[in-house]
Amino acid sequence: MSAENAAIPETGCLQYRPLVPRRPVEVGRLYSVHYFEYTGTYAYPGERHDFWELLYVDKGAVHVTAGDRRFRLDQGQAVFHAPGEFHAFSAAGVAPDLVVIGFDSHSPAMEFFQTRVTAVGGAERSLLGRVVSESAAAFSTPLNLSTATALERREFQPFGCEQLACAALEELLVRLIRRGEQTDSPCPGPAEDGGILAQVMDYLERRVDRPLTLGEICRDNLVGRSQLQKLFHAHTGGGVMAYFGALKIQAARRLIREGRLNFTQIAAQLGYQSVHYFSRRFRMATGMSPSEYARSVKMLSENPGISPDDSANNVHNHIFPFQPDPLTI
Repeated sequence: MSAENAAIPETGCLQYRPLVPRRPVEVGRLYSVHYFEYTGTYAYPGERHDFWELLYVDKGAVHVTAGDRRFRLDQGQAVFHAPGEFHAFSAAGVAPDLVVIGFDSHSPAMEFFQTRVTAVGGAERSLLGRVVSESAAAFSTPLNLSTATALERREFQPFGCEQLACAALEELLVRLIRRGEQTDSPCPGPAEDGGILAQVMDYLERRVDRPLTLGEICRDNLVGRSQLQKLFHAHTGGGVMAYFGALKIQAARRLIREGRLNFTQIAAQLGYQSVHYFSRRFRMATGMSPSEYARSVKMLSENPGISPDDSANNVHNHIFPFQPDPLTI
């Protein structure tokens, strides 16, 4: 009998020993998942609570108070408020879009985020988007309801969406910690962070004012049409042009909230062929005409104490502007 055969037990079965995977960061509970669209004059007076809170600026900028610190948080940046830390914020003169996630984690690795402001790159932004998207599918609580104190489950929700939301949040935390340990630079470029997908997303965001075609996008980013469409469908659930259209509507809502341009000027600034075409696309995306949306924003901005909150009424297009199914959030 060879030495190799002698290593196999007489039963013919190898004796496997299991390994329990290490999980240095675990999310035990979700307290809130919000996507807010505020006016340029909004100010939140502040609060403190016994769980972690992530504040990410998707658009615009805010002035943040965190304990005894005061600083500005710009687009693409995030801050983590530790349990018990008083925190408040106010818009920095432009209408901000914000993601706010409250969660519980007792992992010692969370100390990494104490007093830390971090940049969020393309791949990490996609993970944030998945948290928002899966939460919209899982919970009936409106994502823009600032007075909500609990997440209410939908009676019927896609299989596993709560788990996927927490898994995306855990991966985001792991990636941010790993990046911080591997480099002194907190802000890797989008192409470094997320490959071609993040590169194209960044390209589209910087050209939201142009009437781009799919051919131009592929040519400028040296990528084939089928490859790019496959990437976007896998990561966003929709095509490249649908993503670009969602960015335009998101920008339009922000411009309407800022109140400096009329609808014709907004349509021209965002590369729409006419104000009528812009209005049709806006209604398709938000369920409201631009004028209806403007009236809702005006009402909210002029009456800061009204319920349910001081943000815009409808949240459809955000950092992850595609939902698993059509949802009213």
